Amino acid sequence: MRQRLGRECLYVPSCRLGLYVALRHWCKPGGRVLMSPVNDDVIMFVVLAAGLRPVQAPLSARDGSIDLAAVPESDWRGLSAVLTTNLYGNPDPAPELRARCDALGIPLIEDAAHAIGSEVDGRAVGTFGDAAVFSLSKHVGAKTGGFLAMADPGLRTELAAARDALLRPAGLAAELAYAVRPYAEAGVRGLRLVRAARGLLRAAGAEERRGIRMELRPGELKEALADARGLDGFDSWVRVDMHPYRITPGRVRLRRTERLLSGLDPLLGAHRAGTERLLATRWAPAGTHGGVQPLFRVPLLVADRDAAVTALAKRRITTGYLYDPPLDVYAGDVFTDASPHPAPAAWFARHALPADPLRAGQVIAALDELGAEPVLPPGHDGG
Repeated sequence: MRQRLGRECLYVPSCRLGLYVALRHWCKPGGRVLMSPVNDDVIMFVVLAAGLRPVQAPLSARDGSIDLAAVPESDWRGLSAVLTTNLYGNPDPAPELRARCDALGIPLIEDAAHAIGSEVDGRAVGTFGDAAVFSLSKHVGAKTGGFLAMADPGLRTELAAARDALLRPAGLAAELAYAVRPYAEAGVRGLRLVRAARGLLRAAGAEERRGIRMELRPGELKEALADARGLDGFDSWVRVDMHPYRITPGRVRLRRTERLLSGLDPLLGAHRAGTERLLATRWAPAGTHGGVQPLFRVPLLVADRDAAVTALAKRRITTGYLYDPPLDVYAGDVFTDASPHPAPAAWFARHALPADPLRAGQVIAALDELGAEPVLPPGHDGG
């Protein structure tokens, strides 16, 4: 990653832990962070755990990126940082955000979890901010690990110490579970037992998401905010979908991650090819950011997103990475500042179908069979 980015990189057991380390280093508690409302709820809870107030940005309805021109001047004033999302790998307007942050004297932090390999004007996402966080659970598929990249290499020792202070020891059971997980998941898929497995989780009360968003639990969340215990106080929210997010990586995790990371370039090529194929369909948003990116998911715009999800499920294609409703609707004004222009984000969250480019042919066949209708963002006439 250092060679790819030309920046010092620090390994972290998860992208979310790396983001927490970055926020705590660059932002004083009590500050305000501009972020996207169409984002994983875990990210909002990481911001809250760092003692910061999320401020939801207006978005482009075309691809869910931050609409810089629509952010009111009143929102820029008093910000402690800007946090990009690069949703599904589509870059946010990083050069313009960098310039605005420089003018305000605040840090730009890039969440590049979906964006390994994405570029803006020939420059890699993750090289514009004071810090950037990457996930190895996405393109690489390691289901663990990430990187915190930094503009100032002199900070590596300090940030490594901050990371180490948050780590928990890895038990043998956790390492064994990680080692056998790929084989167990493959067996479940091969035997077509996915629905049964999920039913057992629900029956046992172990399913953490009954819908797209996790349960907010506002009473407990208010207590966590009042206690100001940092990551420990928010652990039950931040760990959702990845309980080992802060454990010290063992040899099994590191070896498997290294092996998967070594195959990143061919994988990015496959993502780019699938992205190009999906962007040629009638459900694709118009225009691209400087050519075809190796997107982690391609947000196709369909009139009935839920019907499309069902059609894909019949072909054993699970649609993940849905972020509906937007975070300001989900959390309310007790926990976040609402977007001043919420309609585009709500529209995008309702219609975006994150399609896996590695299964582009199957996705296209399923949507054709369904007769899925494309839909244009508000204000677009298709010309």
